[in-house]
Amino acid sequence: MKKINTLIILLFAAILRVQAYSVPDTIIIRSDAGIEKITADLDSLVNCWYVKMALQNDPDIFSYDTAGVQYDDSVYINRISKISSIIKLPYNKIIRNHIQVYTIKQRDKFSAVLGLKDYYFPMIEDIFDSYGLPAELKYMAVIESALNTNAVSRMGATGLWQFMYSTGRSYGLTINSIVDERRDPVKSTHAAAKYIKDLYNIYNDWILVIEAYNCGPGNVNKAIRRSGNKKDYWEIFYRLPRETRGYIAQYVAATYAVNYYPEENILPLPINFPVATDTIMINKDIHLTQISEVMKIPLGELRALNPQYRTGLIPGSTKPFALTLPVSHLGDFIDLNDTIRRYKSDIYLNKTILIGDPSRSAYLPADIKGKTKLYYTVKDGDNLGFISEWYRIGLSELRYWNNIYRNTIRVGQKLVVFVDPSRSEYYSKINSMSFAEKQAMIGKNVQANPQTAQNKTEVEADSDYITHTVRYGDTIWDIVKLYDNVTTTEVLTLNNISDPQKIQVGQKLKIKKKS
Repeated sequence: MKKINTLIILLFAAILRVQAYSVPDTIIIRSDAGIEKITADLDSLVNCWYVKMALQNDPDIFSYDTAGVQYDDSVYINRISKISSIIKLPYNKIIRNHIQVYTIKQRDKFSAVLGLKDYYFPMIEDIFDSYGLPAELKYMAVIESALNTNAVSRMGATGLWQFMYSTGRSYGLTINSIVDERRDPVKSTHAAAKYIKDLYNIYNDWILVIEAYNCGPGNVNKAIRRSGNKKDYWEIFYRLPRETRGYIAQYVAATYAVNYYPEENILPLPINFPVATDTIMINKDIHLTQISEVMKIPLGELRALNPQYRTGLIPGSTKPFALTLPVSHLGDFIDLNDTIRRYKSDIYLNKTILIGDPSRSAYLPADIKGKTKLYYTVKDGDNLGFISEWYRIGLSELRYWNNIYRNTIRVGQKLVVFVDPSRSEYYSKINSMSFAEKQAMIGKNVQANPQTAQNKTEVEADSDYITHTVRYGDTIWDIVKLYDNVTTTEVLTLNNISDPQKIQVGQKLKIKKKS
């Protein structure tokens, strides 16, 4: 009898503990955005090479014999309470709706995530452990990208951890027309761990850290200030950007679905991802297609293992870069190294063809879901700064979409531009406008000599400095590239800038002339 009473007391205590962290159903007033993101990410994942191969081998794998089950709230609450996590996991009806996207509405495609987790989760756990981070933060990768290293958001966030250009650069990731380490699962996870650790040092609260990773620490800080310096997530909830309020619900849903997929009768997609891989450092240029054709490894597999090499070229002559191969092929690669490099080297290692050539459309990023693709033909007097302003896009995005290194473009070159579908008709007219019409469209007068306008602006009276006006999409790193023999540190010091990510459109920066 005493044992029964004790069990009842423990059960009651557990229920109270869970209910104490249950959130009112009305707290989240918009869940559609989060559900749309989950659906879009899962749709995109089906286009991954390994997933395609799995579906090709078994086209009926997504035909489930059993439908998902809608459980009572008590079942979800009980299951969530049993998940080992130092991060408190809330529950309400909105979270239940997100859970059911994974377990009912998109259960077939979620099986692809489950098939990939055995490859990515051990790597993420190992790296997070080295930084002293909780292993359960690995579930953030599910809601960020659905474990898709090639994922690109509408805003241009890229890779497994969905880094924006400036944030990725600030955490040491190489991003240019040849290499985009936001897509490198190992390097981007190290960068994510550093970023998460920095956020925890600011907030000392994992829920706030997770939210800040999504919407940025600036938005979280604003919400804290506007709520009277309260630092509880649910007390600042309504001060956060409306479109990001469902992020915690997505996190809890992903955590639940990964832990309880067997109970939900979801089978992981049998993906033939080589769990045993190794890396070798490359210190001379080599192309993935050379490796593929000489070693008879499918090119799609090599690209899936090395998604950071946007054109397929590994530019080892600039600095050592890592090549990931299945362990079973590593020895053969070492033996055939010289043979592989010599194979059609005039084609695959010809940088004048591979870099920035608009005819090599196969190297352009895939279409961005939810955006309309337009083409702009470069005219005399154009530069990337002008074009990015006309289309209201980031300069880094424009370069990324078109494999452009620095800011070099040529007359007649066709550039890809992604715009909001609701404004596509408006932006489609830009290609046929005169320079004056395009400038007038953004409220600017035509300068006497537009060719000299680029991003270098008027010289100050003493002629010791150049004044650069920050344009939409500029970063400190973009700006420094435009001037000879100028360093980032010099520009930041000269302009009293402590945070390089806080420059603003229209801000005037002094650039010291070099003699």
